[in-house]
Amino acid sequence: MKQFLTEIFSWWSGQTWGTRLWIWRFGDYVGSDEFGNKYYQDRKADRRYVTYAGYADASTIGEGWHGWMHHRTDVVPTKANYVAKPWQLPHEPNLTGTAAAYRPDGSLLSKGERPRVTGDYTAWSPE
Repeated sequence: MKQFLTEIFSWWSGQTWGTRLWIWRFGDYVGSDEFGNKYYQDRKADRRYVTYAGYADASTIGEGWHGWMHHRTDVVPTKANYVAKPWQLPHEPNLTGTAAAYRPDGSLLSKGERPRVTGDYTAWSPE
């Protein structure tokens, strides 16, 4: 019952009720990734959909599925036995707003001090 009400009244967790109906009527299940996201393709139009396992966060789409979602390839990663390139890093969630967020030196929330200004910059002044 909780999931049903969440689908009706929210858009940020998984899918909405309208999305569920649209996919049920027009979508074909294509596969899922390691995060639990499910991918669908429209039967008639050339549209592709993802329903997220948790909160709707586009950064949780895997490396292979990203190319498929953006029509860079028509081969589904599960059928192609996709292997990530060595330069592709595993997913890290967006840490903005958390204690683990990046805070450079000089930030109000970091413990370090702002680095001293070096002499490599001269301000312009009209003469």
